[in-house]
Amino acid sequence: MAIEIFMPALSPTMEEGTLATWLVKEGDTVTSGDVLAEIETDKATMEVESIDDGVVAKILVEAGTDGVPVGQIIAILAEEGEDAADVAVPSAASAPASVSVAQPAPTQANPMPVNSQITDSVTQTNVKTVAEQPADRLKASPLAKRIAANEGIDLASVSGTGPHGRIVKRDVEAAATGGTASAAASSPGPSPAKAPVAVATGSYYPPHGDIPFREERLSNMRKTIAKRLTESKTTVPHFYLTVDCELDKLLAQRKELNDKLAESGVKISVNDFIIRASALALKKVPAANVQFAGDKMYWYQRADVSMAVAIDGGLVTPVVRSADQMGLADIAKTTKELALKARDGKLMPEDYAGGTFSISNLGMMGIKEFSAVINPPQGAILAIGTGEQRPVVKDGALAVATMMSCTLSCDHRAIDGAVGAEFLKAFKGFIQDPITMLL
Repeated sequence: MAIEIFMPALSPTMEEGTLATWLVKEGDTVTSGDVLAEIETDKATMEVESIDDGVVAKILVEAGTDGVPVGQIIAILAEEGEDAADVAVPSAASAPASVSVAQPAPTQANPMPVNSQITDSVTQTNVKTVAEQPADRLKASPLAKRIAANEGIDLASVSGTGPHGRIVKRDVEAAATGGTASAAASSPGPSPAKAPVAVATGSYYPPHGDIPFREERLSNMRKTIAKRLTESKTTVPHFYLTVDCELDKLLAQRKELNDKLAESGVKISVNDFIIRASALALKKVPAANVQFAGDKMYWYQRADVSMAVAIDGGLVTPVVRSADQMGLADIAKTTKELALKARDGKLMPEDYAGGTFSISNLGMMGIKEFSAVINPPQGAILAIGTGEQRPVVKDGALAVATMMSCTLSCDHRAIDGAVGAEFLKAFKGFIQDPITMLL
């Protein structure tokens, strides 16, 4: 009996997705665990593995197709002894109650609503996350990379026979045995185009006149960022409060702690102090650790701090859970691990779902001050500028101190100005007297 492969639900709220690439073709024999396709999400590219043995009889959705509804049949496998040519394409495209590929798996319980600004939860048994790569990098499937790493094979020396010259499993296996897979002709990359004379349809127009330009299709991540942040700025009434914090005591305390922790390999950053101070300020001012929810408010009893991490093609917000209950060394270990997983595209749903408050730190890039867009459904986000030496007045005399500007963006439906000011006062107190964070 033919095995129907369905478009998997990659998150609880996902209704449709993009079938980015097929890694098999009609007539290929597959076994359980073989990667069939890659489906693009707003966070990364997800590998879909087969959980059945069979022959790919029909591919019903072409690679690159957007808006494929969850549950639609995307391919059919013929079982052993079944003639693939005789497999009929069913008329119905919806999935039955039980599907054979990419079933959602239960994830860690989370008492907070899912934070959906940058991504929805991705919960799959047979789907693995891999980082999306820019077009100018070596194109290889994650499975091929893993095999190459295990076998000590240089992928640059392997010819790809997958779509657009992509290196797939069979290419690496052939290289490992000294064979050569037949290379398929890859299509040439896009070249810069000139703006069309006719006006483009829709609300967006190409560059004026004959200015050369390159057209690039948006990733699901970028589409989601555009959608969520537009929604945030148009539906959430933002207001902003800024304070300047002196960092000299904190920097001295950080050096002392890092000297003591040198042998353990743990290194505490200024951002770790900021996360700790924010979490403690949320506990001290619980009215700032809230979320507007229509006719009610959620008051969180735990400070789960989302930290913005820039990656290729966008932004993700992994969460430091229970940051108010963690010491600085534990926060340092957690943030380092989350940042590495984010940049490698290996974040799991429990790493980024939820969060009660966000921090966006551009200080390391030399930005003095900025206002961040609230990460819905959260009630506030703290934008951190660079620490720099500035002239200040102390006891009536001019002096020099290391100062950092911090701007709090608040959802005025949930947080009033006085509450935001009280939070910043508590935050500034912890930053300027860091020993209080250790009590």
